[in-house]
Amino acid sequence: MSGAGTPTALVDQDVKPRAVLERGVGDRIALDVGVDPTEDALIDRLAGKDVLFTTSRLPVSRRVLESADSLELVAKIGTGIDTIDLDAAADNGVTVVYTPGLNALSVAEHALTLLLSVKRNVLIGQQALQDGKWRDEVPNATPVAGTSVGIVGFGNVGSRLAGLLSGFNVDVYAYDPYIHEIDTQITGTTLTDFETVLSEPEAVVVTAEHTAETRGMIDADALATMADDAVLVNTARGPIVDTDAVVAALREGTLGGAGLDVFETEPLPADSPLHGFENVVTTPHIAASSVRARSAIIETLVDCTFEFMDGGVPPERFIAVAPPDDV
Repeated sequence: MSGAGTPTALVDQDVKPRAVLERGVGDRIALDVGVDPTEDALIDRLAGKDVLFTTSRLPVSRRVLESADSLELVAKIGTGIDTIDLDAAADNGVTVVYTPGLNALSVAEHALTLLLSVKRNVLIGQQALQDGKWRDEVPNATPVAGTSVGIVGFGNVGSRLAGLLSGFNVDVYAYDPYIHEIDTQITGTTLTDFETVLSEPEAVVVTAEHTAETRGMIDADALATMADDAVLVNTARGPIVDTDAVVAALREGTLGGAGLDVFETEPLPADSPLHGFENVVTTPHIAASSVRARSAIIETLVDCTFEFMDGGVPPERFIAVAPPDDV
């Protein structure tokens, strides 16, 4: 890295467990932790910083990157890099590394957890106990075992979810125009079209990457294709699912329930209508946040950072924007 002295890094407070990062960088990088998730705050705090360790919480926009004169490296936790303007990073000579696949099993586990929580009436049962009720006042749960599940997006997360579902004797359908049928053979998943993956199964799980193509793809028309008692789960990115359409379908009884870890607006507002449904389970974008996955991710980002600092090139699978001198 250019400049004299110890390199400095701004650290998003969502980068946890922080002890793993602190132990990993040792005395080679001075860490400055915490920043509000706005462009202005990020620009202010990045002044003089060489590295940014971030999650999807921070808006690493063109304006931010053009203002960060000292910034050389962005190290992003997780697979999604839609909050980073990669073209702007390249234009401004900023390298971007991330960790695709390292949190996939954690996200897949959480997707299954949400699916089970909705289908097994976990929230309804908890609320019944809090209201002094017992099981005779709770509706019967619906099973996951022996049913069918559709997966929208069959990448690192979707394929692992299919593997987890194999223990439930579930018929799994997948929609992903960028994979070949051979990619579904190990899990016995049926690769199909978008309409079928919505209409055939009893639950649909969204694990697709957030792109211009997938933004808003689960809209009112898509929800209308699903069975009235089907459950929707989203552990991908909030903008893929139209919140207003989900709320409308829940109110009309044309959607059986939802398990949501991500939202169009984050944090999810306290007055969101999603909080008013007993057949909706929500979590605060924590699917990827298992201790094991996060620790492995942070250790990998530290290794990539040191490789970059020492004049090398991080492993290709972790590079979203290559170092300027890399050809």
